[in-house]
Amino acid sequence: MRPTIKDVAKLSGVSISTVSRVMNTPDIVSEEKRKRVEEAIRELGYSPNALARGLISKQTHTVGVLIPDISNNYASELVKGLEDAGHQTGISLIICNTDRDPERMVHYLEILKQKQVDGIVFTSEYFSEEYARIAAKHRVPLVLAATHTTAAELPTVKINDEEAGFDAVQYLVKKGHREIGMISGPKDDLVAGLPRYLGYERACRELLGQTDLEERVDYGDFRYEGGYTAMQRLYHRQPDLTAVFCASDEMALGAITFLHERGLRVPDDISILGFDNTKIAKISLPKLTTVAQPIYQIGREAMKKLNRLTAGEELIELTTYLRHRIIERDSVKSI
Repeated sequence: MRPTIKDVAKLSGVSISTVSRVMNTPDIVSEEKRKRVEEAIRELGYSPNALARGLISKQTHTVGVLIPDISNNYASELVKGLEDAGHQTGISLIICNTDRDPERMVHYLEILKQKQVDGIVFTSEYFSEEYARIAAKHRVPLVLAATHTTAAELPTVKINDEEAGFDAVQYLVKKGHREIGMISGPKDDLVAGLPRYLGYERACRELLGQTDLEERVDYGDFRYEGGYTAMQRLYHRQPDLTAVFCASDEMALGAITFLHERGLRVPDDISILGFDNTKIAKISLPKLTTVAQPIYQIGREAMKKLNRLTAGEELIELTTYLRHRIIERDSVKSI
């Protein structure tokens, strides 16, 4: 049979509460008793049950992570940052793939409350008023990673997507491009779709004096197929574009595939600029020039912020903006 805390107490000649103190607050136990308990634990091979320890410490050392699409390259890098930061402090993750389904999201919020997680990291999808209401009811510390909300004041780690969209167009303008199109995410996506488009729009207006952009913009869902079909529509409307800014690396690769099938070369005939700097940007042909956001670091910083919250520490800043940068590879040329 698996040894219990009672067995440890009996072998070491102390009370069960003393064994609990040795495991959770050893500094308040005398050295002589502590050594006896530690020796008994080693001899018996005792491993305390995580839930039992949680009942004592009021913590389960688990964090729930809500992700809209776990298959996405972006999501895997973000989770790695969360997991690495959590591992350093003994925290395990419970990953919940919501598939952008509100009912599924609400279900997972309820499940995580039942699991008594110490906190929740909410990623990528917009944090709606309904989610904010449920989270407030559960009173579980929560941090937003790579998203934002206007429904509540919550700790957040992200980049400035509007500024990144502006900088993407500015980079293309510096390369000599004036006929610049965009494959945007959906405009009703308040996390990445709308702000990146607004950055593109502002840059075209301020840097190129262009205001009529409707024919130069098409929309996808941030995925490869969406980029392919959006590029198809965009090319048929605007064949004279010299560069296209895509709101994700996957859409950029979809756009490149369509152009290749049409016999057009990237970047010789048209330049393509991506967004995110996921792993696929480094292995595509041509290698993708892209707006890089520090995905892994967003995960790490979000976990650190959550750790401070659960420890009762005051946050120095509510929203932390990390810097984006443009990684130059082979898909953009000067003209």
